[in-house]
Amino acid sequence: MSENPTALGKPHNPAKERMANLELLRIVAMLLIVVLHFLGKGGWLTPLPEASMPHMGYVAWGLEALAIGSLNVYMLLSGYFLIESSFKVKRLLQLLLQVLFYSIGTGLLAAAFGCLPEEGFSIYYLASLFLPLSTEHYWFMTAYFMMYLFVPFLSQGVKRLTKKQFQTVLVLLLTLVCIIKSVVPVKLPTDRQGYDCIWYMCVFLVAAYIRLYGIPFFKNIWRSLLAYFGAGAGIFALAFVLRFLYLRTGRLRDMLSVSYNYNHILTLLAAVALFYVFYHMRIKQGVFSRFVCRIAPYTLGVYLWHEHEAIRYEWQNWFYFVAAKPDNGVMLVPYTLLAALLVFAVGIVLDVLRSLLFRVLHLLFSHVGVYRRLCQWLDTLVIKA
Repeated sequence: MSENPTALGKPHNPAKERMANLELLRIVAMLLIVVLHFLGKGGWLTPLPEASMPHMGYVAWGLEALAIGSLNVYMLLSGYFLIESSFKVKRLLQLLLQVLFYSIGTGLLAAAFGCLPEEGFSIYYLASLFLPLSTEHYWFMTAYFMMYLFVPFLSQGVKRLTKKQFQTVLVLLLTLVCIIKSVVPVKLPTDRQGYDCIWYMCVFLVAAYIRLYGIPFFKNIWRSLLAYFGAGAGIFALAFVLRFLYLRTGRLRDMLSVSYNYNHILTLLAAVALFYVFYHMRIKQGVFSRFVCRIAPYTLGVYLWHEHEAIRYEWQNWFYFVAAKPDNGVMLVPYTLLAALLVFAVGIVLDVLRSLLFRVLHLLFSHVGVYRRLCQWLDTLVIKA
């Protein structure tokens, strides 16, 4: 590599304080993902084509605009660390077992209590429990696994490019899958709105570029904050400008929520800006930093339990038994945050218990020769960064 990384890229001495910052971002990103699911699947987002928009509808869409970049943030974090990490088949298998634990366990437990998707307990539903990646039970995990399999190629590839070559390839990729769809006022047949591994490979490459070279524009926390809220405001404004035009002309109906797509340029900008907000933070070593680093590894469990097919449209109703629905837009904000915090807390507890169970099972099976040799073999399947 002919160019040296800048100070805004890979830290020269990544101390635990900085890692606590990024682990805190992982927690915040998952909380915002829960916010998205609460608003969208809880019925708070008034359909944009409707002529009448209540006050709470505007507030809900505003919250959605600030949270929509969270999934990209989660992938940016993965890319930021994976670019300098070894590829491990064992890690991939551990992730698969974690996904299966939730897809099968939550599905069977939900069925025992009569909580099933609309089509009921069908063969396809069983397949979605036992083959969650192939059936896209969790579309994000399917995209993540596919992306992870490409990590050795992507990591080695970007390190062989010069900075200028990397910039050229990245701009071309983002133009094809992000920028064109963000400016062309038609729905493109190739656009999956960011629900695929192609988009998250692009996000991985953005994270790799940040790690290797940094983006000078986000040189401090204040500029990053301004960019984040500016992108959020742009997402909201674009949607309602298009809505205004639609209500006047009857056209552009399919484009009303395009700015809320994961692969829209404003959504990507919001994610990168939020990443840099936390990148520039400093968290001193202490109780808080240790707490953050302790619970951050369990955040994926939050996603896996509350997005299970059997309950992804049900848990919002459970929360209504905890707190009565707000009757105005001002109260919707704390109400949504409280729902997200409760779902997050339950998910963390569940994944801690899942992790303990896996550890106990590992200790028990470690006395079995076949299992021990399998673990030793998996330890050899490593591709160095």
